[in-house]
Amino acid sequence: MPFGRRKRETSARRSSSPLTRRLVRKSCRLCQEKVQEIDYKDLERINRYITERGKIMPSRISGTCARHQRRLAMAIKRARYMALVPYVAI
Repeated sequence: MPFGRRKRETSARRSSSPLTRRLVRKSCRLCQEKVQEIDYKDLERINRYITERGKIMPSRISGTCARHQRRLAMAIKRARYMALVPYVAI
């Protein structure tokens, strides 16, 4: 095809793509437990929101609300600084 043009995809293929699927919003586990403070020393709770690579899990995957996501990120960063949680997993 001249100039790298591509054929348009059919509408059947486009409708089944993951971008058009409606995502179900998860409820915030921390709101359900009525957690006010997230302590950086509470490693059981913090480790639930860290990936196996040591990254902070995004709220769209973990289901946390914006308020708890910010507090959780701050607690994880403090725990990293205090060497309770690794920065990266090897």
